Amino acid sequence: MAFKNVIKSVFLTCLAIFSLNVSFANSGKEKEKLEIMHHISDAHEWHLFGETAVYLPIILIDGGLKTFSSKELYHHGTVVNVQVPEGSEPIEYIANAELGYAICHEKIYKLDANGELTFHEGHPKNLKPLDFSITKNTLSLFFGATIILVLMFSTASFYKKNGAVAPKGLAKFIEPLIVFVRDDIAKANLPKSKYLKYTPYLLTIFFFIFFNNLLGLVPILPGGANLTGNISVTIVLATLTLLITVFSGNKNYWKHIFATPGVPIALLPIMVPIEIVGVLTKPFALMIRLFANMTAGHIIILSLISIIFVNENAAWGFLSVPMGLFISVLELLVAFLQAYLFALLSSLFISAAVEEAHH
Repeated sequence: MAFKNVIKSVFLTCLAIFSLNVSFANSGKEKEKLEIMHHISDAHEWHLFGETAVYLPIILIDGGLKTFSSKELYHHGTVVNVQVPEGSEPIEYIANAELGYAICHEKIYKLDANGELTFHEGHPKNLKPLDFSITKNTLSLFFGATIILVLMFSTASFYKKNGAVAPKGLAKFIEPLIVFVRDDIAKANLPKSKYLKYTPYLLTIFFFIFFNNLLGLVPILPGGANLTGNISVTIVLATLTLLITVFSGNKNYWKHIFATPGVPIALLPIMVPIEIVGVLTKPFALMIRLFANMTAGHIIILSLISIIFVNENAAWGFLSVPMGLFISVLELLVAFLQAYLFALLSSLFISAAVEEAHH
């Protein structure tokens, strides 16, 4: 009976997520084409339903601190279409001469003396100020981090108040995941004397990726941006794993890189660069795996939904809706799997760095 309830809950959750995705895609149907990449990319505004949007603050350092709402560009600016050679992708940007800035491909540029942007091979040549704006992904990051902090502090507070008792409420959901990461990831792969030292980091990246993956399945709700499908986010997570691995490396680890045992000295000039490249490619694989999997899932779902609107025929829904719902259910598994793999591989890389020599 309990298993049936779980299946029912998962099905209804996925159906709700898919329905919201349909509404999201439908909000732009008045355009001649559906811009799928626009829906999963970062932006300075957050579209909700139809024409409803939240305009986020733009914060620039350009001869001093300058702040204004993105609405000043999106709605009070002038849309400029740049002439391009036939067969090339059209270029469009929004300029506000009064502010002296323009937005093109969601990046902020300074206008030149003529109040325009100049382009070279499809890219603006104008200067870019230092941009510390609160974008959709930034707001999503804050929202996801807040959820994680609330859940963790609530769980910790429960055990401080009640001691080592059977979990209740949120603790029933959080504790099994914490025990899973500790026992099946940290303890299973790291030396017994050191696994507790790295468990907090592995827990942090696991829950951060897992919750933001789930939030990314609903791209129109607060916190629902495609955060883990942004390569800037995944490269930071991968860099953290690289730094912990490098700074935790012991004598044995560095010896295998710069003086690999059993390798003739004549081959070391070849082996050392290969080993160094290997150190860098491991976190690179972490970065690409998370980015590619989460982005691909969003593109597939939105592409399936778009079939209905591209063909302007509701009959296509009999094909796209079941397939889209199936991918949405699959994405729930992928959300957990990608968090698990990132934490698992991070523990393996750290384990290789801290493992003592075996004789």
